[in-house]
Amino acid sequence: MIEHIQLNNLSECQRLFHGRGHAYANLAHVNVDWLAPVVLITLYQEVEPDWLMQQVTALSELITECKSIQVQRRYLKFAPTEVLLGEDITSTVVSESALSYHIEFGKSQNTGLFLDMRNGRDWVRENALGKNVLNLFSYTCAFSVAALAGDARQVVNIDLSKSSLSKGRENHRLNNQDTKKVVFEGVDIFKSYGRLKKYGPYDLLICDPPSFQKGSVNIERDYSKIIRRIPQLMVEGGLVMLCLNSPDLDEQFLLSEVARECPECIYLESIAPPSVYKEAHQGKGLKVLLFRYC
Repeated sequence: MIEHIQLNNLSECQRLFHGRGHAYANLAHVNVDWLAPVVLITLYQEVEPDWLMQQVTALSELITECKSIQVQRRYLKFAPTEVLLGEDITSTVVSESALSYHIEFGKSQNTGLFLDMRNGRDWVRENALGKNVLNLFSYTCAFSVAALAGDARQVVNIDLSKSSLSKGRENHRLNNQDTKKVVFEGVDIFKSYGRLKKYGPYDLLICDPPSFQKGSVNIERDYSKIIRRIPQLMVEGGLVMLCLNSPDLDEQFLLSEVARECPECIYLESIAPPSVYKEAHQGKGLKVLLFRYC
């Protein structure tokens, strides 16, 4: 695995190795992330302890800035995290495109920032000037931080998890951003369209849903419910970013949903993830599609 890692600017957080794309033989169960000063190895199936420690040793020699190497075992209940080498670091602040984000280890399955969405966040920052932005499934509000960095007029963050929104507030404060320009609504998107319309209409809509959350989201079934509401939420000429991270659904799924539920949305382009996210099979990884509502 170590031979496939190419180090870039280590002052920025990044994925170092993406095995989940099945582009590397016998390594589809391994990802490696750099969340300074921590290297996080994520395993999706059990591996030989000797092999794992060989990788740890090689990573520690390759990245001298590393103070901790940790492993998260996604194949076990609650996805426990263990320190394999160095300090027991439970949180850190990372940099991405000169913006800062809080990261936590061992408290939940996800650390607080999805690294594959970096190019999407950069695009939002470049296109947010003066816009009223709706951020659906906002999680820890990374898109919101990027939008305010791009001088958005307002960002409305919607997420069912109030704890995630609280972390989003911390991310805004971490970047010395004016939270008076930010709205945080801890509500169920599918039951709260009236609340969403209250802060509209919007110039930019971002929708980055989970593929599946028991009892709340099945995106194959539910994406259409969001797309058909776009005319009630958007200004004419507004931009729409629709994201999809299901390996079982490709771009054509989203294009077909939009064509059926909101044909007024004209497809513009797709945003690819960073180059490290190699996929052996086209359409399996992250999909980010841009539309204009006309």
